[in-house]
Amino acid sequence: MNNSPSTLAGSVALVTGGGTGIGRAVCEALAAADARAIVVNYSRSVDDAEATVAAIQNAGCQAVAIKADVANRDEVEAMIADTLTRFGTLDVLVNNAGVTRLIPHTDLDAVTDEDWDAMLGVNVRGAFNCVRAAAPALKASRGAVVNVASTAGHRASGTSIPYSVSKAGMLQLTRLLAGALAPEVRVNSVSPGAVDSRWLDELLGAAAAAENAEREASATPLGRIARPSDVAQAVLGLLTSEFVTGQDLIVDGGKHLLY
Repeated sequence: MNNSPSTLAGSVALVTGGGTGIGRAVCEALAAADARAIVVNYSRSVDDAEATVAAIQNAGCQAVAIKADVANRDEVEAMIADTLTRFGTLDVLVNNAGVTRLIPHTDLDAVTDEDWDAMLGVNVRGAFNCVRAAAPALKASRGAVVNVASTAGHRASGTSIPYSVSKAGMLQLTRLLAGALAPEVRVNSVSPGAVDSRWLDELLGAAAAAENAEREASATPLGRIARPSDVAQAVLGLLTSEFVTGQDLIVDGGKHLLY
């Protein structure tokens, strides 16, 4: 990666879950920052991933969509190998892929073993799988990692208990990896609060998501919930902060100040 703290020009990036929402916003922000190439990872949403690739290419950046389930070590290693074959290096890894399920915290019996396996598998082990596979290339390029966590990892909130536990795990994973990969690779995380995205609409339903957004906005000092572009801006800030590692940046419009 270009070691100037002010630019990502010429870098090669991989964004997991890069086809929609925060992931797409990060991809577009990287392209606008003159990245050379972006790998858009997806597991199911091939049409969204290809649409993101097209948008990136229209911005003058090389891009490719690569399918891989980040919870599967073999698929992750194949994705990293494919990235290096295509582009020769890897400078930036953004672990954005995530899954959840809407389960009231008080309904303990509704949480299944499959829920735990899916959320820990993608949200924590998936990020670890990607970092482990990419570590040699990232060390060689003196690259950077940003993990997308959540304010649900900081407090007793979130769409389900397994989800919140997984995001708390990602915060600790970030700190541990920052120590393990220093000094060559910096590892940080961002913790969004409520984000105005299709993911929230699909989880809650459009009407409930709109009500939730209005409620969250009224309780937020900056008067609205986050847009995917707000989170992407924070991700790029950490990617270009050359003397910051092991840190988490809360992106919630100041709502955490009121807890």
